[in-house]
Amino acid sequence: MENSLTFFQVLSIAISALAFATAFWLYRWVSSQPSSNAKVAEVGQLIRSGANTFLAKEYKTLIRFCLIASLLILVFLPSPIWKDNVLDNVVMAIAYIAGTVFSAIAGKIGISIATIANIKSAEAATKGIKPSFMAGYRGGAVMGMAVVGSSLFGISLVLLLTGNTTALLGFSFGASSLALFAKAGGGIFTKTADVSADLAGKVEMGIPEDDPRNPAVIADNVGDNVGDVAGMGADLFDSNVASMAAALVMAASLGNPEKNIAMVLCYAAIGLLASIIGVFTANMKEGGDPTRALNTNTYVTTAIYGILTAIATYVFDFNWRIWAASAIGLLVGVIIGIATDYFTNDNKKPVRAVAKACESGPAFTITSGVSYGLISTLPAMVGIGISALAAYKIVAPIGAGGNEVAYGMFGISMAAVGMLSIVGMIISNDAYGPIVDNARGLVEMGDLGDKALEITDSLDSAGNTVKAITKGFSIGAAGLTVIALLGAFMTEVNDAIAAMGLNIEKITGFDVTNPTVFFGLLAGAAIPPVFSAMLMLGVDRNAQRMLAEIHRQFKEIAGLKEGEPGVKPEYDKCIEIATAGALKELIPAGLVAIIATLIVGFVGGVHAVGGFITGNIVSGLIFALFMSNAGGLWDNTKKYIEAGNHGGKNSEAHKAGVVGDTVGDPFKDTAGPSINTQITVVSLVASLTATLFLTLSIF
Repeated sequence: MENSLTFFQVLSIAISALAFATAFWLYRWVSSQPSSNAKVAEVGQLIRSGANTFLAKEYKTLIRFCLIASLLILVFLPSPIWKDNVLDNVVMAIAYIAGTVFSAIAGKIGISIATIANIKSAEAATKGIKPSFMAGYRGGAVMGMAVVGSSLFGISLVLLLTGNTTALLGFSFGASSLALFAKAGGGIFTKTADVSADLAGKVEMGIPEDDPRNPAVIADNVGDNVGDVAGMGADLFDSNVASMAAALVMAASLGNPEKNIAMVLCYAAIGLLASIIGVFTANMKEGGDPTRALNTNTYVTTAIYGILTAIATYVFDFNWRIWAASAIGLLVGVIIGIATDYFTNDNKKPVRAVAKACESGPAFTITSGVSYGLISTLPAMVGIGISALAAYKIVAPIGAGGNEVAYGMFGISMAAVGMLSIVGMIISNDAYGPIVDNARGLVEMGDLGDKALEITDSLDSAGNTVKAITKGFSIGAAGLTVIALLGAFMTEVNDAIAAMGLNIEKITGFDVTNPTVFFGLLAGAAIPPVFSAMLMLGVDRNAQRMLAEIHRQFKEIAGLKEGEPGVKPEYDKCIEIATAGALKELIPAGLVAIIATLIVGFVGGVHAVGGFITGNIVSGLIFALFMSNAGGLWDNTKKYIEAGNHGGKNSEAHKAGVVGDTVGDPFKDTAGPSINTQITVVSLVASLTATLFLTLSIF
């Protein structure tokens, strides 16, 4: 069958439209579920209002950054505007703005559905676990379909309109820069509220998690939406766009570029189609296990993707080696998810060992959790390494005769595309977590009964496990994506060398014994810990301000501590503190990575930047995996004790578990998942500024 690039571009857009239609149907279905409890509706409205207010203020702040960035791109990228490349610069700036807009829309859609689905899931819990699960899951699936539909549509449209793969890097940079700040800002907000609520409520007063007397309880629920829904959605939108952009940039530089590009678009479109099918197969029997239901959907989607891509490879005569690279990426993604589950699931040894350690006090909680978190990095790091190596070795022979490196790096990029192929299902599962977490809070605050509370506790526990798995998956996917972006960087440098007629040898790798490369390597490795520290210090400062406000309210509002009828906290004060602090802290942390990349590039040139990217990848992946897994482990340790183990609620072990969870919160929901976006941003900045570093560097 004759391959037409236009056909695959139109196919990608058509399947994106199908994803949007699916999202709309799911939105309508969730919205149509019954809800009549006035108290639940009141609290739900407070959460919705707080989330929308934060998002509006965050986007207002980010608009200023994006406008400045787009002007700089217009002047300098892909090369200075005074070198008669005006149209290329205009296209790049527009592509960047489009990336930010698409990412922002995906976040807004996620917030809109999550703050409806939480109410529906809460009230459905009075009828049984199945209707509550379905409301939460289908609410999350709206986010999944919208995010992946937007990413595939945006990439396909930019490519169709411009025919310029470099413009895709601009689109990806727009998505990444907004995702970086959205994840960082949402993470600071949610953990400010979560840490404050836990310390003031559980530790100091011994009151339940979602007790309406706690002034931070609404801010905590708002944070679930802005951090775990909008933030994670932007994060995975970014990873999906970046993986496709990197693959397409390299595909265009190889022999038979049309067929290569067609294959990338075809595999991405099939991945989205498989996720759509997987969403509609999601179901759960009354009395069933929600974790098993969520994992089953993932396995079904994976199988559909593998079968359909194999058929497409045969029908369209794509290269089977490249299909194998894609399959390896997907398989390793599943393995990373399983490894993450082992270290964070309360049915497994690590969580239960840390729960036992809680009986000896918080110090042992922290040391044991840190230890298991560090151990947990090994399977994922090895998995990412093996998948990259295998994909490289399988695909490199296609370029026999001098082009092995380029084809090998393309193989790695296709492994990243494969790993992210089912991202629609991954996001659906991830967004389910904060929705049912909110539902659990609404059940408690709305006094819907012990049975409903038991059901939402079960759903929330499954959500925590799945969130930990998706965080591991997203970090693993980011790992392969940024390795692919390293390949895209090399491609951009080599293309620039050829276009400018420079007497410089083309880059095929980076020698760490070269002092310039080693300088970049060390600088790049230092950025993730600095970036993480800035985010967590932001949480620390903000949480202290909120704790002071909580103490003030308990002291000054008569009858609040006693729970007298009609006495309510000033919830809006805590929301305002979390919002102001998050917006204040997010920009400096985000700029560190971008500015450091530019400094290294202008000091040491492209070789230093290659080392910088490499160091940033390795250090970033270790820190991200450690913090995400350790945080998830501490969270489920606390919940395991709360389920009645080791003395249950209000025991000494429980108090130690709460301390561990409080430490783990900024690990798993602020710094950890933000790092993978940071390393993506670094790689994209490097690729976009490659031409500048070739001609403007000190060494």
